[in-house]
Amino acid sequence: MAEARKTTKAKAAPKTVKTAAKAAPKAKTTKTKKTETVITPEVVETPAEAVEALEVTEVTEAEPAETKVTKAGKRSPKALKEAEELAAKEARKTAARSAEAADKEAPKPVKTPTRTRLERAGKKYRDVAGLIEKDKEYSLAEALALAVKTSPAKFDATVELHVRLGVDPRQADQNVRDNLVLPEGTGKSVRVAVFAEGDDAAAAKKAGADIVGTDDLLKDLDKGKIDFDILIATPAQMAKLGKYARVLGPKGLMPNPKSGTVTPDVAKAVVQSKAGRVEYRVDSTGIVHLGVGKVSFGIDKLDTNTRAVFASIKAAKPSSIKGNYVRGIHLSTTMGPSMRVLVAEI
Repeated sequence: MAEARKTTKAKAAPKTVKTAAKAAPKAKTTKTKKTETVITPEVVETPAEAVEALEVTEVTEAEPAETKVTKAGKRSPKALKEAEELAAKEARKTAARSAEAADKEAPKPVKTPTRTRLERAGKKYRDVAGLIEKDKEYSLAEALALAVKTSPAKFDATVELHVRLGVDPRQADQNVRDNLVLPEGTGKSVRVAVFAEGDDAAAAKKAGADIVGTDDLLKDLDKGKIDFDILIATPAQMAKLGKYARVLGPKGLMPNPKSGTVTPDVAKAVVQSKAGRVEYRVDSTGIVHLGVGKVSFGIDKLDTNTRAVFASIKAAKPSSIKGNYVRGIHLSTTMGPSMRVLVAEI
C-alpha cells in the first residue's frame, strides 16, 4: 500500500507542472516603427517557485534589396539613367505649371499709360504747339506764317519741307532725284572745293572756290582731313577720286553728274553752289526732305523757295505713276511742331 501511494504521488507531480505551464502567460509581441520587442517567459520546473523571466530582443527591419543592374534592357545603367532624367523632367514641368497657376491667380500690376510726344516735350514746344490745329490743312502762306511764329529755337532755325510721294523707291524709274538752285539761297555759307588742274582750276578760283587743286587735296584726303561742304570735279579727274569713294560717299561729298558736281564747266558749278544749289532724293519710305530757307528770311522769300521746290518735284514725276503722285505735305522748323499743307498747293 505504501508503495502504491508513492507511485501515485510520483505520477501526480508532473500534472502540477503542466498546470503551471498552462497558467503561464503567453509571449507578448510589441511592434514599433523600426524594432520588434519579443517577451519570452521562462517556466521554473517547481510549481511553487514559477517566476516569469523576461528577455527583450531587438529585431531591425530588413533594408530593401538593391536594384539589380543588368547589361541591357530596362535595368541597364543607360535605361536607369534615362528613367531618372525623365522623372526629373516631369518634376520640373509640374513645378512650372504650379508657378504659372500661381502667376495667374496673382493680381496683375496696373500699367501706367505712356505719355504722348506732346506731353514729353518741353514747355516752349507745348506752348507753340497749341497754336496749330491738329487735323487742319493750311495753305502754303498760312503754314509759312505759323512756321515762323512757332519756332521755339533761340538760333536761326531752318524751315523744313517734307513731301510724301506715291512712288516705290525700289523701282529704278521711280527713284525721284533732282537738284536746283533756290532763288533766295539757303541762308548757309558753304565751302566749295574744286578738284581740277590748269585752266579749270584758274576759272574755279576766279569764280570763288575756297579750295582748288589736286595734289594738296589728295594729301588732305589721305590724312582724313575734310574741310569743305561741296566737292566739284572735272570728268578727267574723277579717276583719281575713285579710291576715296568710301570716305566721301557716306558723307554725301562724292562728286556725281546727277547732282551737277561733275562737270567741265566748274566755274558755273561754283557760282550755283555759292548761290544756294540744293539736291534732294526720295528716301526709302517715299518722302522728300529738304530745307527751303531760314526763319529770318521772312514769309515772301520762303514762299519763293518753296514754290521752286514744288515745281522741281512736279517736273520729276515718273511716267509710270498713274495714281496720286503727291500724297501729303508737311512743313516745320528745326525744333518746332509740324503742320499739314494742302496738297493742291503743289
